[in-house]
Amino acid sequence: MSRLPFLNKKVIAWAFYDWANSAFALSVLAVLFPLVLGNYWSAGDDGAAVTARLGWVTFAASAVVCVTAPIFGTIADAGGYRKRFLFVLAVIGAVMTAALGLVGEGNWPLALGVYLIASVGFYSSTVFYDSLIIDVAEPRYYSMVSTLGFALGYLGGAALLALHLWMLKSPEKFGMANTSEVFSFAFVSVGIWWLVFLLPLLYFVPERHSAIEVTRGAIRAAYGELKATMLEVRKYRNVVIFLAAYWLYIGGVFTVIFMAVNFGQRLGFDDQDLVMALLITNFIGFPATLLYGAIAQRFGPKLGIYIALLVYIGACMWAITMTEVREFYIMAIIIGLVQGGVQGLSRSLYASLIPADQPGEFFGFYSMVTKFAHVLGPAMVAVAATLWADPKWVLLTLIPLFVCGAVLLGLVRLTPAVAAGVSRSQ
Repeated sequence: MSRLPFLNKKVIAWAFYDWANSAFALSVLAVLFPLVLGNYWSAGDDGAAVTARLGWVTFAASAVVCVTAPIFGTIADAGGYRKRFLFVLAVIGAVMTAALGLVGEGNWPLALGVYLIASVGFYSSTVFYDSLIIDVAEPRYYSMVSTLGFALGYLGGAALLALHLWMLKSPEKFGMANTSEVFSFAFVSVGIWWLVFLLPLLYFVPERHSAIEVTRGAIRAAYGELKATMLEVRKYRNVVIFLAAYWLYIGGVFTVIFMAVNFGQRLGFDDQDLVMALLITNFIGFPATLLYGAIAQRFGPKLGIYIALLVYIGACMWAITMTEVREFYIMAIIIGLVQGGVQGLSRSLYASLIPADQPGEFFGFYSMVTKFAHVLGPAMVAVAATLWADPKWVLLTLIPLFVCGAVLLGLVRLTPAVAAGVSRSQ
């Protein structure tokens, strides 16, 4: 344990929420929902129409969180209610995820509505989860702790997705008549998984309370606080530059995640191959993300992010020539090496740049920027799909996001605490 001084009960309990909600992020968002939307809820519909529906519901969920995230953050900081808000939003997300298992064939409008609520619960809960990192770790260990969370998320999401894949291959072994019953069970199991592994955070993660008082008009004032937050963020040059860079490159990362299955379907690849490829991405993501944490501890988080962005640029260029499913498998492996790392290091780098007494407010703004990036990706996909019928050209439009994001990231300076932590590890 002496070689891992950051590891303790609080850190493990905090990181296990990544294990909990990644069942939604990796199984539902990336795999199950796009598959079932195309093959069951929208059976027989045009592929371009299905892509548009997926893009619009993603846009809508992101837009809702864009509006609510700073408000949640401001209120949570005022009263020290981050864990309470996280609990309520996680329960909403988990229950709505389970409800997807009850939606009948062809009923894509209801499926989109339920998925929208589940997505809002998922994304909004991360505002409070991300901000709790300052309560469990010292600034010099943010990178290790943050990437530990993402690594556990990949492992947990992959474990549950592996069970779902096994059931899809042999539904009769599990007493199910067909794959439709498997999909229904899968959505319910994700909801239960999410709730069960939420418990360690609720019981073992402490929460520091702000000196700010809660007033009767706090909710009405929250919109005013949003403007104040924006003005507050502007005082921190590093934060502004980082958020601009992050907005660009994370929009590209998210688009690759949520479009992967739809992309494979449009190329005619078998559903089981698509699920298996993304399962491989998740399993590889576990050790790769931990390695990213070690790299960041030694060389700083920016280097790890740069490596990931180069990989994404190469993958987007390669997608133009993709014709065989084995290439999809290879790309899944490559993306798995960097996907968790770029997200984990971005979160830890941001945590090191913000004031320690306003985590909810600043992470609320961070979540809003993230969701604006999620709006950006689907919009670009929609425009590209209109211009080019071939889905392979869609990913090429993401390259400017990665390049411009990398350029801006170069202008961000590490804080003394993080820089000191890096130098001590060398």
